Amino acid sequence: MLADLPLLSLVIWTPIIGGLLVLFFSKDEQAPLARIIALAVSVLTFLLTIPLWTGFDNSTYQMQFVEYVSWIPTFNINYHLGIDGISMPLILLTAFSTVLVVIAGWDVIKYRPAQYMAAFLIMDGLMIGVFCALDSILFYVLWEAMLIPMFLIIGIWGGERRVYATIKFFLYTFLGSVFMLVALIYMYIQSGSFGILDMQNMPLGMTEQTLIFLAFLIAFAVKVPMWPVHTWLPDAHVEAPTGGSVILAAIMLKMGTYGFVRFSLPITPDASQQLDWLMITLSLIAVVYIAFVALVQKDMKKLIAYSSIAHMGFVTLGFFIIFAILENTGSTQGMAMAIEGALVQMISHGFISGAMFLCVGVMYDRMHSRQIADYGGVANTMPIFAAFMVLFAMANAGLPGTSGFVGEFMVILAAFKANFWIAFLAATTLIFGAAYTLWMVKRVLFGEVANDNVAALKDVNKREFFLLGVLAVAVLALGLWPAPLLDVMHATVDHLIEQVMHSKL
Repeated sequence: MLADLPLLSLVIWTPIIGGLLVLFFSKDEQAPLARIIALAVSVLTFLLTIPLWTGFDNSTYQMQFVEYVSWIPTFNINYHLGIDGISMPLILLTAFSTVLVVIAGWDVIKYRPAQYMAAFLIMDGLMIGVFCALDSILFYVLWEAMLIPMFLIIGIWGGERRVYATIKFFLYTFLGSVFMLVALIYMYIQSGSFGILDMQNMPLGMTEQTLIFLAFLIAFAVKVPMWPVHTWLPDAHVEAPTGGSVILAAIMLKMGTYGFVRFSLPITPDASQQLDWLMITLSLIAVVYIAFVALVQKDMKKLIAYSSIAHMGFVTLGFFIIFAILENTGSTQGMAMAIEGALVQMISHGFISGAMFLCVGVMYDRMHSRQIADYGGVANTMPIFAAFMVLFAMANAGLPGTSGFVGEFMVILAAFKANFWIAFLAATTLIFGAAYTLWMVKRVLFGEVANDNVAALKDVNKREFFLLGVLAVAVLALGLWPAPLLDVMHATVDHLIEQVMHSKL
């Protein structure tokens, strides 16, 4: 029965149509109804993603739940959808995060709540569409379209410098994507198809691969973001409302790393191998240098934003260290561990970064400050909240038993098969991550009550307890039992390694 339903289209279009419906209830007196509809739509969307997991066949790398409809026949552009073991977990993470964001903004957003909820619902559908798209033009359209709701979310509900942050965010991400479009058009001219799977199979010379790889690199590196095109992210996070920061960190950053495994590695395997030194270097700079930058931050959101850049450096390291592993060991086992570790890190970071930004949001809603110096001794007045924040901080630092440990450990372990010094530099994140995260926690949560504002704080309410509790369960579940997630990925990752090892020259 489920096989007969266009599940992917339902998961994409339910939140988009629901978001448009919410816009009809934009008057102030209709705000309660708008919130209820938004929550119902987000929950329904998440429920629709569950059959993607339960009905998924772990034994094959082939695309599943495929939908194909001719869209623009003249240019062979099609509405082509499908998922594999890499994209499916990201779709569930997207739908899950949107439910949390709607609940998080329930009482907090007083100004135009219907438009706020609608923007997140529409963005939910567009982001899921990016992970489903098997036609490169459909991918590009959705990739660009999702910038619009986020642009509005930061620009309307953001902080004092929101206009600066939105323009910087939009220009960086939009201009980077132009290079991707040029590469896609070139491959269409050569092959006559915009299909992503067709592009993965087309023969390309070394010069072609190098130029296409660099075009993809510019587009995806901005989105991750990688050093040195990372400067838009801290500004966007600081000015964004809490929900915007959650989606930005939990989902939108993953689209850049997803692009590397969907486009760069399988389409340009020889160029990826030739330029792996560049990717490894940029990744290690993100892991080490950005961690030092995080250490000196005075704003909690900015610190967590820089932390995200460092953690995403682990993901790109895992994807591109595979060539060094192959050259050093001749074994594909270490390659699989590196890629799977990076993919687990993507999902884990979605939970942890979302939780950290929600924790900052809980405190900001009460004190309207994100400055570390304005806090101190919060654990005395908010003990339940403090327990949650310490757990997420430990997960952010890579504590064994939490999801933050699994992906990092797998990538570090795989890195040892490639080069000791690469593994050593990557492993420093366990020290630096603990340094900047726990130092922030110490100054914010512990010690004597710093001032009257902290003394007047009230502990988490039921809504906040639910949000943080759900994320705590997710962080611990993935940390203690990552096998179900890894099982989903195995066949797809093995096929990706086969594609990468098959030279097109």
